[in-house]
Amino acid sequence: MLQAVFVDRDGTIGGNGHFIHPNSFELFPFSQKAIKLLKEKGLKVFAFTNQHRIARGEAKMEDFNVQFETFGFDGAYICPHDQKDECKCHKPKPGLLLKAAEEHSLDLHNCAVIGDVGSTDMLAAQTVGAIKILVRTGWGMESLNAYRHTWYDKAKPDHVADNFGDACNWLVNNIDIIYELRTDAPWRIK
Repeated sequence: MLQAVFVDRDGTIGGNGHFIHPNSFELFPFSQKAIKLLKEKGLKVFAFTNQHRIARGEAKMEDFNVQFETFGFDGAYICPHDQKDECKCHKPKPGLLLKAAEEHSLDLHNCAVIGDVGSTDMLAAQTVGAIKILVRTGWGMESLNAYRHTWYDKAKPDHVADNFGDACNWLVNNIDIIYELRTDAPWRIK
C-alpha cells in the first residue's frame, strides 16, 4: 500500500528548475490541486529538495519550511548543503528519504518520488526502491534528452508525466497496476 509521496520543488511543483527564493516562488496552477488529491487519498506528502543556496546565505531553512507548510505538505526534507560538501543528504544520495522513513516509519518501497531531474530525483528513488515518476517540466525534458545518458539506464522512471498534476493523477489511478508490475522486481521485499 502506498504510504507517501516525495516531491521535488524547483521545476516540479513550480518555477523553472532554477533557484527561486521562497518569497518569490509560485506554484504551477495545477500543483495545489494535485497536493490535495494525494492527501485526499490518505497519502503523506513530503517536499524533497536540494537547496544549496541556504549554505550560501541566500535563503534560510525556515523560509522553505514555511513555504511547504503553506502549500499543504506534511513535512519538508531539505538538503541545505553545497554539492561539494560531501554530505549524505544531497540528492542523488538517499539521506533525505532515509531520514523521512525513520521519522515516519515508512517502507520506502511503498513510496513514490516525483521530480524533474533524472540524475538526482530518479537516482535517489532507485537507490531506496521507491516508485519513480519524472515530470517534463523544469529540467525534465533536458533530463530525458541531453542528460539521459547520465542516469536513465540506472533509474528508468516507472512513468514520465507531462507535469506534477498528471503525475499525481497517474499515481492514484494506477497504483494497483504499479504494484502488480513491481511485485517481481528483484529489490521488492515480500
